[in-house]
Amino acid sequence: MKRFYPLLLLITTLTIGCSDSNTSSNSEVAEINPETYWGESPWPEIRKERINTLLPNALKNANVDAWLTICRENNNDPIADHIGGENASVTAVFLFYNDEIGFHSKVFSPSGEATALDDLDIHDEVVSVERGTSAVKMAVDFIKEKDFKTIAVNSSGSNSIADGLSYTQRKDLEDLLADYSERLVPSTDVVYEWLSIKLPAEVDVLRKAAQLTADWQIEAYKQVEPGKSTDADIAKFLKQKMTEYGVKDGWAPDQNPNVNSGEDRGHSHATDKVIMPGDVIQIDFGIKVYDRWVSDIQRFAYVLKNGETEAPKDILHYWESGKAGNRAALAAMKPGVKGVDVDRAQRVLMEKAGSDYVMWSTGHPVGYVAHDVGPNLGGSQASHVRQASEKIIKEGMTFAFDGFHAWKLKKGGVKTISVEEMAVVKKDGAKYLIEPQEELILISPKE
Repeated sequence: MKRFYPLLLLITTLTIGCSDSNTSSNSEVAEINPETYWGESPWPEIRKERINTLLPNALKNANVDAWLTICRENNNDPIADHIGGENASVTAVFLFYNDEIGFHSKVFSPSGEATALDDLDIHDEVVSVERGTSAVKMAVDFIKEKDFKTIAVNSSGSNSIADGLSYTQRKDLEDLLADYSERLVPSTDVVYEWLSIKLPAEVDVLRKAAQLTADWQIEAYKQVEPGKSTDADIAKFLKQKMTEYGVKDGWAPDQNPNVNSGEDRGHSHATDKVIMPGDVIQIDFGIKVYDRWVSDIQRFAYVLKNGETEAPKDILHYWESGKAGNRAALAAMKPGVKGVDVDRAQRVLMEKAGSDYVMWSTGHPVGYVAHDVGPNLGGSQASHVRQASEKIIKEGMTFAFDGFHAWKLKKGGVKTISVEEMAVVKKDGAKYLIEPQEELILISPKE
């Protein structure tokens, strides 16, 4: 078991090459220059590669001939920065399609922005649209010329990222298309097929983010003084680490990190509850790096009571049970299986271990946001299976997923250990992004 002694001089070396960090309250925190540490964002090249290598197959898998996205300033489409439309001012139309020759990306851009967009070398062709001319009309004329049978547009009832087309934009498009408007279909499947797969270079970034997320949680546990430190103190420490390294919150700032040394609070903010001997502490924490990729990792600790040298047998059982569920989920996470099957694999172990019911899904896609596009790893014990849980897992998908064990506390309420790790799906099965937590962290009582 890992054991931490408060108020001692503790050094943590981040395993990805960061400078040493002294966690003593009297030490000076090493200054970090985020620009030097992170370097230039790899997103421009990754975005270009994603468009050229992943999007053609996404269109084919979604059974559409073309995908049209309209971008504009102030109220832009959620997908804009994935396709190079984040700087759109006057309305621009981005069109992606497959034909007998191959894959193409064609943009109808206002003349004042066309040159700069073309310089980025993202798209095959950038058509300059003169003032007073409608980019949408020019795109519609091209669509009719090509006689596309199915045109995906960003109107979706199930995926907010694929639901960026406004009512007025849709009406204008349909009026211009006339009879061709019957060929419009939601881009839900296109966006799903495209964004759910991550390139190896993106997995490398996620791995770096995951390592920092886990390392900082371990470092945070070293600050705990039982009977004095609060859950909020741990959260403040992690917020400071984020500031030092120039990263953002992985999800809603008020609930990141979620630190909980008492009964379950679900998705919640850290409170001023004082951490006491006998507590099991959960940290659920995620960071956003390069303002693009998000991590989601949990680490657990137990606060030893006076005279204890290890966690009690029941706590150890809960921990080992949750860990076993996490490992079972990883083993089930293979190309070709459904998300619901991964959930079922760890639920079987939960039942055998005597866990109380847990409402949460075993896992979820993670990447551009904490709850990303892709198969949901849940539904095996629900009254109905969500559509996303029936989706097939594919190589290149990335997940954050738990192994659960929940039990009733003597003072009331329920406590859940949710061993959450991140993994990427390979041809031969899923692989952890970083070394998983193997042992429950032990925090010694104040001497």
